[in-house]
Amino acid sequence: MKTLVHNPRASFDYELLEQWEAGLELTGFEVKALKLGRAKLLGARVLVRGGEAYLIGAEIAPYQAGNLPPGYEPGRAIRLLLTKKELASLSGVENSNGLTIIPLSVYNKGGKLKLVLALARGKKKFDKRQKIKERETKREVDRTLKRGNK
Repeated sequence: MKTLVHNPRASFDYELLEQWEAGLELTGFEVKALKLGRAKLLGARVLVRGGEAYLIGAEIAPYQAGNLPPGYEPGRAIRLLLTKKELASLSGVENSNGLTIIPLSVYNKGGKLKLVLALARGKKKFDKRQKIKERETKREVDRTLKRGNK
């Protein structure tokens, strides 16, 4: 299981509540581009409409710029492959106030590309500052302990 694309700011900007795994409906050259890591999940989200889930805002750069099909859009909506039960739970959750569904990563599992989704609540600015402060104090403690052992 190799992670191909990762959303670096997901855990910093959001409080992750629950996670799901979904398949992706892609074309051949999009699969090749994803396997090379030519995609961005930053700022992407998942919408559930009409009994189907779509990944919106993710950009998949072209595999070969000179060999693209006509009308290719790097930021097109990508349909997600989920069970009816998962879609029902996601659509119920999406309507809740202050919650959103964001992509965390794309990985390869048994020759298929999978997307990890998370139900998330946006963090406030003071929560982010507190997390940075905790990380810096932990780093400082580790430095002093490392110096003390030498």
